Amino acid sequence: MTDYQAQCEARLLEGQWDQAQQAALAWARNPAAGTDQDPRPHFALNIIYLLRGEFAEAWKAHAKCLEESEDIALVKEWIEGFVARQSEQANAHLMMGLFLAQSGQSEQSILAYKKSITLAPQFAHPHYFLAQIHERANHPEMAIKEYREAVRLDPSHVPGRTNLGVAYQEQGRLEMAIPQYREVIKLKPHDATAHANLACALAEQGKFEPALQSYKEALRLNPKDAAVHFALGDFYETRSRLDLAQKEYDAALVADPNFGPAHSALGWLALGRQHMQAAYEAFNRALKSNDQDPRAYHGIAEYYSQKGKRESALDNFTKALKYYKDPEKRNMILNQLFQEGQMAD
Repeated sequence: MTDYQAQCEARLLEGQWDQAQQAALAWARNPAAGTDQDPRPHFALNIIYLLRGEFAEAWKAHAKCLEESEDIALVKEWIEGFVARQSEQANAHLMMGLFLAQSGQSEQSILAYKKSITLAPQFAHPHYFLAQIHERANHPEMAIKEYREAVRLDPSHVPGRTNLGVAYQEQGRLEMAIPQYREVIKLKPHDATAHANLACALAEQGKFEPALQSYKEALRLNPKDAAVHFALGDFYETRSRLDLAQKEYDAALVADPNFGPAHSALGWLALGRQHMQAAYEAFNRALKSNDQDPRAYHGIAEYYSQKGKRESALDNFTKALKYYKDPEKRNMILNQLFQEGQMAD
């Protein structure tokens, strides 16, 4: 074991993330290891970034340690040995949980997170990551319970508050979601995502002017966020302000030319204006970005239906039905198929 590895492990156990990061970077650059090919220090960095809520950096580190089977085996050997040596340390079991969760072993990670909680019930992190496992397993109430515990233990836990708000919003509990987003904004006033989340919830609540101001603040903080431009476009479209909607959909595509939902939305605007060829081209651009986009297939079906091309319309209605998850949308497609003289299973 190198001195850098020992320093990194010690700082990880103590929860000193900044010092652990410096030791991990030095370990990765250690000439004795050759180059930066050793995946273990990159997994240490992955853990540190996850615990600090720096998810883009965590993903970059993930690519250097958990994508090749040989790297996974090396990291597994290190983590198992680390836990064996430090079996009474909560952060060792937290690290094991993070390894298991990121290497396709979610069920096993639950035991590691729970062991970490048993050893250090005052720590928020294992509750937060345990909530994510429950969320992926489609157990929303269990996820909410763990997110709530994470923010109770650490009221400044921004990722926990954000995810708790999203979990509430997905259940339609807007009165519970909005306070979480507001707390995140208090903690991180320049967090564009928090302003966008608040805008979306306020819009769902029917508070349109505050929602609009929150959307604008999100875009002031991050003008290149395609998803927020798209959400603002949808906000305008649902209020029949179609020119403003088109402007935001176009802005989404400037930010990200492959942002499929914006292509679909522009296709529907063009279809409503009877700009048939423009609509058809927009829907096909959407499908180049995502060949399972139900709105694009639905739009192409409408295009063919209006052109009198019944078989092509039916084919695309059926594809739309396959990919729509929303029950209302599915029922709408079934009704259209029925009107065309066929029923789909």
